[in-house]
Amino acid sequence: MQRARTKARKRALDILFESEARGDDPLAVLTQRRETDDAPPVSDYAAMLVEGVVQHRDRIDQLLAEHAEGWTVARMPAVDRTLLRIGVFELLWVDEIDDPVAITEAVELARTLSTDDSPRYLNGVLGRIADIAEHLRASR
Repeated sequence: MQRARTKARKRALDILFESEARGDDPLAVLTQRRETDDAPPVSDYAAMLVEGVVQHRDRIDQLLAEHAEGWTVARMPAVDRTLLRIGVFELLWVDEIDDPVAITEAVELARTLSTDDSPRYLNGVLGRIADIAEHLRASR
């Protein structure tokens, strides 16, 4: 199950990253990917991540702005910003994923897809949000 979720997170990252880079609606890109045979299949979990990040993006970006030291959300590397959005969504809105798993998964994807500094940075930001996650979940 864990391997499938890791692939789903990568697929959600691809869709969110591509839509932001092109200025497209992520939900339209998601629909397009789900209807196209030549694209790798989009699992239900990947689709849920994309839809959740879109639905809660303003709140997620507000939290990132409050807890991301040294960077504004707009100035973060795009892969890091997208992984942080997925990670925060999983921390606060996906109850079946334990907080350490959400953080580790984001950090591992950053290790393979982003800069040398990204894993430590993502771990710090998501860790700070996880520390107050119970409070945040209670107020959602």
